[in-house]
Amino acid sequence: MPQNEDLYAFLQANADRLTEEWYNSLEETDPNSVYASKDPEVIANLKRQNNEFHKRFFEIFRQDTEEFKAGMDKWIREIAGDDKHHETQLHLILREFNRTQDQHLGLIGEFAEKYKDKYSIKEMLHWYSHVDRLFRRVTVTFVEQHSRNAKKRMEEQQKLIDDLSSPVIRLSKDVALLPIVGEVDSNRSQIIMQKAMQQCADFGVNCLLLDLSGVVKIDQIVASELMQMIYALELIGVSTTLSGMRPEIAQSAVQLGLSFDKVTVKSSLAESIRFRENLL
Repeated sequence: MPQNEDLYAFLQANADRLTEEWYNSLEETDPNSVYASKDPEVIANLKRQNNEFHKRFFEIFRQDTEEFKAGMDKWIREIAGDDKHHETQLHLILREFNRTQDQHLGLIGEFAEKYKDKYSIKEMLHWYSHVDRLFRRVTVTFVEQHSRNAKKRMEEQQKLIDDLSSPVIRLSKDVALLPIVGEVDSNRSQIIMQKAMQQCADFGVNCLLLDLSGVVKIDQIVASELMQMIYALELIGVSTTLSGMRPEIAQSAVQLGLSFDKVTVKSSLAESIRFRENLL
């Protein structure tokens, strides 16, 4: 570690200048980029984050490796988890890493020129090499953290979509409703089956109103899987009343030889509800 208190003090003294020069030289055209924001609060936070990066990175000339890594990792986690940076394309963020590296190397060049009689060429080259190496390490670490966060967000969004796409709504102590809307593929039908069985068990209901009037398209495989769900619900004590079945879905079920012996079929959801009310 090329620790040098003189260089460290010089770099830290110029950190604020670097931030202002960096921000004033931004030329961002992507309106979704954090760098294009006109919001004073976002701008102030962006400058703070940039300034903190300078000050943390300059610690390489004073701290040992583990201290430096801990400080930089904290900064990386904040930026990679920041909503505004998450909305910014990754290549734009990496572009700013490169511009910041150029700033650091330029500032070291200023120090080397000012103290050229005090330090050897070898020492100066060591500084440049060390900064370049650590910038590459920091950049890779940031990309890894950014990718993990992006994957986690996608998984959370997909879970929310799955939850919203197959909601079991409790209508009474014994009756729940599952309205299925949109196109149903094999993957979604599996999710619907799992959630329907779990939620019916959690609610303690003994009847599920399954309404298909909002289903745009369904194939034979999915029709079979939905029938399997109905049979599975029967095994845990939940009877199913089916409504809104389109002619093409009914045709698919008949072609598959699916039995409706254990299913009450009604033409509409309203009729299903009236039927269940009359049973109570």
